[in-house]
Amino acid sequence: MLAEPTPAVQPVRALLYLHGFNSSSASPKARLVKAACEALARHHERPFACLTPDLSHRPDLALAQAESALEVLGRENTLVVGSSMGGFLATLLAERHGLRAVLINPAVRPARFVADYLGQTLVNEASGERFTIDNSYFDQLTSQQWDRIVQPSRYLLLLGSDDETLDCRDAVRAYAGSRTLIHPGGDHGFEVLQDYLPVLFAHGGWQVPTPFSIS
Repeated sequence: MLAEPTPAVQPVRALLYLHGFNSSSASPKARLVKAACEALARHHERPFACLTPDLSHRPDLALAQAESALEVLGRENTLVVGSSMGGFLATLLAERHGLRAVLINPAVRPARFVADYLGQTLVNEASGERFTIDNSYFDQLTSQQWDRIVQPSRYLLLLGSDDETLDCRDAVRAYAGSRTLIHPGGDHGFEVLQDYLPVLFAHGGWQVPTPFSIS
């Protein structure tokens, strides 16, 4: 599903990428976005700051870390990009500070998934940290839950039609009125993100050249 093209906008000065739950800045999407920011800065010969912070598995700490990273970049002119749980956090920042955001298979109401993992011990593959899911995760996510978005035009959604973790129809309903691209057969990992870099950066006012190399 494709909404009307995004009108020309002033380029943002920075990008903040927020990874998903129990992921890290070493994830393929985080590394791809950061490398693309660096390549665009070189091509256009102007600064384009980019942060891909490692976020805690605890929702309250993750939000605080995201806020801190945003403060470093500047709250006035930053594009927030988030994947899965990072998409939930990106929405919180976008709503609080009136920012543009790109959401990749975003978690809409993550508190409802806590019961599926309650009591389980998980390991972060990047850091090796072990942690156990308890009821505090539900409480924190419930307290963070937003009701509705105020300005749908600030958002671009990139969704996989065959997301095995989150039903993309939930995001379509929650972000009704936002520009939405659904990749046929796309899964939760959204491995095709590189193909969508032009539209992702265009949402932040940056033009991706053709051809575009991030090496």
